[in-house]
Amino acid sequence: MVIPTVIPRGELLQMPIYVYEILDDDGEPAGTFEVFQQIKDEPLTRHPETGQPVERLITPPFIGGQWSEHSMHKSVSDDKKLEKQGFTKYVKAGNGIYEKRCGKGPQTISRDQPIKGSDLK
Repeated sequence: MVIPTVIPRGELLQMPIYVYEILDDDGEPAGTFEVFQQIKDEPLTRHPETGQPVERLITPPFIGGQWSEHSMHKSVSDDKKLEKQGFTKYVKAGNGIYEKRCGKGPQTISRDQPIKGSDLK
C-alpha cells in the first residue's frame, strides 16, 4: 500500500494526483492506489512497493465546491448567463426536434436534418 503524501496546511499542491490500477497475474484489476506525479513524468508500469504491474487510469478531475440538483438546475436554466459564457442551449420541442434558447447556431435542429460544425459559428 502506498502511503498518501501529507501536504502542510496552506501549501498549494503543485503536482496532480494520478490513480493507478494494480493488475494481478491474469491482467485483471486487483485494486487501486494514488500517486503524486508531475505531468511530465512517465506513467508508472510497476507498483512502487510490490513491483506488481500497474496501469494509469483516466479519471475526471476533482473540482471543489458543492453540487446539488437545485444549484445545477438554477445554473443551466439561466439562459443569459449560459450565453454570456459562450454556451448554446437547445430544449426538446418534440419528437427529435430541439429549439434554441440561447447562443449561436440554427433556431431548430432535428434528427432528420443534422447540423454541421460550421452552423454553430
